[in-house]
Amino acid sequence: MTTDNIQSKIKNSKIVILLHDGIQGQNGKTGLSLLRYSQAEIVAVIDRQSAGKSLPELTKIPRNAPIVASVNEAIAYHPEILVIGIAPSGGALPDEWLAEIKQAVSSGLSIVNGLHTPLANHPDLKSLLQPQQWIWDVRQEPAKLPIASGKARTLTCKRVLTVGTDMGIGKMSTSLELNATAQHRGLNSKFLATGQAGLMISGDGIALDAVRVDFAAGAVEQMVIQFGSTHDLLIIEGQGSLLHPGSTATLPLLRGTQPTDLILVHRANQTHIRNHPNVLIPPLPAVVQLYEIVAAAGGALYPARVAGIAMNTFHLDEVAAREAIAQVETETGLPCTDPVRFGGDLLLDAVMETKN
Repeated sequence: MTTDNIQSKIKNSKIVILLHDGIQGQNGKTGLSLLRYSQAEIVAVIDRQSAGKSLPELTKIPRNAPIVASVNEAIAYHPEILVIGIAPSGGALPDEWLAEIKQAVSSGLSIVNGLHTPLANHPDLKSLLQPQQWIWDVRQEPAKLPIASGKARTLTCKRVLTVGTDMGIGKMSTSLELNATAQHRGLNSKFLATGQAGLMISGDGIALDAVRVDFAAGAVEQMVIQFGSTHDLLIIEGQGSLLHPGSTATLPLLRGTQPTDLILVHRANQTHIRNHPNVLIPPLPAVVQLYEIVAAAGGALYPARVAGIAMNTFHLDEVAAREAIAQVETETGLPCTDPVRFGGDLLLDAVMETKN
């Protein structure tokens, strides 16, 4: 079954999201992104920590799916697909979840798996699959990858890459919001996913962290070339951060996309890398300068500029959010907004005002 066929099935099926301890924890980014942006009918969310509570109240996402404690309880809502919506550090499958996934397959559900651990050929699951069932391991390396050559710079389309001060701060959400705003305006725009959640939502892109490092920039370049000739605006989902000591994904994205514009994503008031309090986030003007210098490679590559700042203000009330946004605009001299909260128009305007 092709990825396009799977995407069609996801959009036209009833799905349930496995999100144990992820709604209120730190590992639920994939599932929460699907709840906010997926066009699929999500009939239930599985989270033992939050079972019985209100999903909109916990997440501020206007989707009224019930939260249940187990796959067994979720079956009552007649789902057809189980999506693994948890993204633990390292992307491995905890042993305790395997029993839940086996229960889902035994109950006739297909599986969408965004973990690094492949499941399609897992002996405990493969033997349970019926002819109409399937398992999609999202993190797969594309075939016939080239070494990057920088040729994306020859494209005439705008290429907008979201970059960040940390991991997991809203680069995908910012990209999706910008694309939705562009398409609402009638622009010939395309969102390109580079992570598992983005692929589950959009279907077009690559799972960058499944690609061998020597070919990572080439995979990005191949993707951008594929869609750049048929679209006026490409909005590429960013990954990682140049500031994070454990991140290797941002540089291949900069090299492969040869971006015309960057949108810097930052969580309001965050002062250090999450889980690394000894790694401080520099002042935002210095981060802007860093990304522009690295993108241009001293003049060897395309001279991308940071067009604006996307501020993640989820943890703030509206008054505090607007104050934080105004402070960053003063600090950087760049347009700043929370595109999830206040819409993507300001940032899209900034992008469209730049010259290729």
